Amino acid sequence: MTAPSNRRSIFLGRMPLPERNFIAEALRTETVGGVLLLAAAIAALIWANTLGGSYEAVRGLHLGPASLGLDLSLQHWAANGLLAIFFFVAGIELKRELVAGELRDRKAAALPVIAAICGMATPALVYFAVNAADGGSLKGWAVPTATDIAFALAVLAVIGTSLPSALRAFLLTLAVVDDLFAILIIAIFFTSKLNFLALGLSVAGLALFYLLLRKGVRGWYVYVPLGVVIWALMENSGVHATIAGVAMGLMLRCHRRDGEDQSPGEHIEHLVRPLSAGLAVPLFALFSAGVSISGGAVHDVFTRPETLGVVLGLIVGKAVGIFGGTWCTARFTRAELNPDLKWPDVFGVAALAGIGFTVSLLIGELAFAGDSVLTDEIKASVLIGSLLAAVFAGILLKIRNNKYRRLCDEEERDEDQDGIPDVYEVGQPAYHLRMAAIHEAKAAEHRRLAEMAAGGRSGDDGPA
Repeated sequence: MTAPSNRRSIFLGRMPLPERNFIAEALRTETVGGVLLLAAAIAALIWANTLGGSYEAVRGLHLGPASLGLDLSLQHWAANGLLAIFFFVAGIELKRELVAGELRDRKAAALPVIAAICGMATPALVYFAVNAADGGSLKGWAVPTATDIAFALAVLAVIGTSLPSALRAFLLTLAVVDDLFAILIIAIFFTSKLNFLALGLSVAGLALFYLLLRKGVRGWYVYVPLGVVIWALMENSGVHATIAGVAMGLMLRCHRRDGEDQSPGEHIEHLVRPLSAGLAVPLFALFSAGVSISGGAVHDVFTRPETLGVVLGLIVGKAVGIFGGTWCTARFTRAELNPDLKWPDVFGVAALAGIGFTVSLLIGELAFAGDSVLTDEIKASVLIGSLLAAVFAGILLKIRNNKYRRLCDEEERDEDQDGIPDVYEVGQPAYHLRMAAIHEAKAAEHRRLAEMAAGGRSGDDGPA
């Protein structure tokens, strides 16, 4: 009988090469999208604070057929329509994580899942405590629970911090689980009066979507029109329309079969992610982030319980919740931190997760619908809280940036130039034979140069 193993698992260790490559590609797209998101948010703030009348007129402009229940403002189209694309990608990400990524192994998934849950529960508790103590509205408890991975990566790009792939993957996994629970929060707590006919037809459309996928039917001209119909029915059902995007994303097959370089889900995510990160989310930010930022407004953010609860939830709740959940889980599951990293590195990433933007703004609009003044103040608190979290995390991560850069250089080094980082080939005979041939060729070249130099000196008679 084999004795039970006492070997401790490694937390934030080196990922398998295919997973590392997939995540690296996804994060590159998100980083570019995050920079565009940051630019759109700044543009919205400038527009709203210089030409506020035109900003409100443009985002309040109604478009769409009223007979189909789709006579919506541009702001509504951005929040319910464009974000459906964002949540479609989130659904694919979640499905892939469950079947092929970090979440497929229940033991390995426990740590990021528990960290994400703690990172959502603690900000909600912070918000609840601040508002219960000061008589504020409890409706905004969910606003500080979200993490915006694109905005967080944009901050990393701006401040020039090079996080090792394991830390970036941990941040991405946190955000994926975060998105899942945000979806559940929206579906459960922000569903208005239901139209059961529209909801039933939407569910029937989803069933048809699933059936076509399982039958192997291909062609964007089939799925895009069907997806639009499903979204429109969901919009009219009373359930938030972004749920349709999530549901369709979760239905895609995300595991690879023999002979496939990519699963259908990975292929579609590769096509749609640039549309989501580069267009849908920045346009949402443009029409949602424009709030008046004056001295009085900033003062209200730090004195009104609803807005103060959001700020403290993002800055304190996220960092404490994620770090505390991670440390406790690692402590009680015998997971050992990667020796190249330290626990302050995990705390820095936890603080970075306090950047809540896209979903936080959306939940803020839903939580305080009908109160435009408080909605704008909540948006301002999301912006200020995210900014402070970014500054705090940036300082923490900058302190260790030289160490991160060395780790990243080690991860990327490919001296034998075969397209595979050397750290994944150490111990393989073929790799060491290639390196030996490279060094022998270099040695031969240096011997030749030495002989030429010696010959040149011997033929030099010196000055006459």
